[in-house]
Amino acid sequence: MTEQLTYPTGTTGLILIDLLNDFLAEDGKMNPAIGEQVKSRNLVANLARLIEGAREAGMKIFYAPHGLDEHSFDDFNVVHPVFQGGLANHIFWKGSYGADFYPALRPRDGETVLTQHRMYDSFMGTDLQERLEAQGVEKVVFAGLTSGTCIEGTGRHALEAGYHVTFLADGVADFTAESHRAAVDIAYPTFGHAVLSIDEFLTSVNNSAKQ
Repeated sequence: MTEQLTYPTGTTGLILIDLLNDFLAEDGKMNPAIGEQVKSRNLVANLARLIEGAREAGMKIFYAPHGLDEHSFDDFNVVHPVFQGGLANHIFWKGSYGADFYPALRPRDGETVLTQHRMYDSFMGTDLQERLEAQGVEKVVFAGLTSGTCIEGTGRHALEAGYHVTFLADGVADFTAESHRAAVDIAYPTFGHAVLSIDEFLTSVNNSAKQ
């Protein structure tokens, strides 16, 4: 971790992606595929610690949920097979239990819930850019699901859009250990300014407040 790395709460946004029942609840539609990795990485407890620390510090928190319906890809000529499956099986279906936030990690009043993204990039077709600009955010910090798709995809966009980008290595998980490692070890150092643990990030936030 770089000693000079700081995260002023006035200009930093924590972006939590897809903390939804279909991923995290035992009866979620995607949990059978990802649940083992979520448990092995102690992800729910890690994210709870992250969110609690961010709230205590007064950090700006943004929730970026996935959401599909029958019209999500009306403007596409070709829909990727992954999302064809999402449509067919009503994964993260708008208004459903699966698209709701996992109870232990739900947003609180005053925290920003973004419009739902339909694919991997939480900027595309949502109000994320508008909300970040409105709140004066210059640095974005990513955690949630999954390591190599929505986290990485949104982080790449953030870099291209001119934000300082941080990924939290123990705040993410993927369907396999291999895809998780590829994201954390290869993609994140390439597209991020920093790859930190949750504890390193929270320490940097607290140190920033003292300066």
